[in-house]
Amino acid sequence: MKLVVADDAALLREGLVGLLERQGNEVLAQAATAPELEARVAELVGRGTQIDVVVTDVRMPPGDGEDGLRSAARIRAGYPSIGILVLSQYAAPSYAAELFAPLSNPAAAQPADVGGLGYLLKERVARVADFMRSVSIVAAGGVVADPDVVARLVSGGRRTAVDALTPREREVLELMAGGLSNQQIAEKLFLSGGAVAKHVANVFAGLGLAPGEENRRVRAVLAYLTAVRG
Repeated sequence: MKLVVADDAALLREGLVGLLERQGNEVLAQAATAPELEARVAELVGRGTQIDVVVTDVRMPPGDGEDGLRSAARIRAGYPSIGILVLSQYAAPSYAAELFAPLSNPAAAQPADVGGLGYLLKERVARVADFMRSVSIVAAGGVVADPDVVARLVSGGRRTAVDALTPREREVLELMAGGLSNQQIAEKLFLSGGAVAKHVANVFAGLGLAPGEENRRVRAVLAYLTAVRG
């Protein structure tokens, strides 16, 4: 994978770069501020360089507020094929809602090569296997959200089509939002692969995602995350 990494904390940024490169990935550029991140991405794209994922902190200079998140949103709007993985110190549902807002209507037409989305807590980075799996999901165009963030989104949600799903279907969809595959969901819930596949099919049907639609799994997760953000 080819990545751009942005974080104003030099030690964390270098740690991320080292971790990613040790796993065989290429870090194309680093940035310590939000404007620098946007400039690096624009420069690379201008040279025709493919970027699979941008990994960025939420809080970045110059404002030390949500600058990193705002830059991520602008990058996603300008270069939708680039995956965005946001890291945050806090399980803040409002930040997650900001990230998923550009694709808040999963039924709307999206570019065929639209990049993935991810929102993780920084503490998860210490779990190397989980972190690398999340990066891979985003690079492949998938969606992954930290379980703690998903739980808070659920607790403050408003009624939507998601509420029409059965408790088990919602449970399966929540695990899908955490980036789990059908097999991983089956192992976690002690269900057969066939049972999980049936629940997933019911989720798609309940959310109005027809069999012929592309990226139904991603669209279902986006529907879930944007529906429950409240």
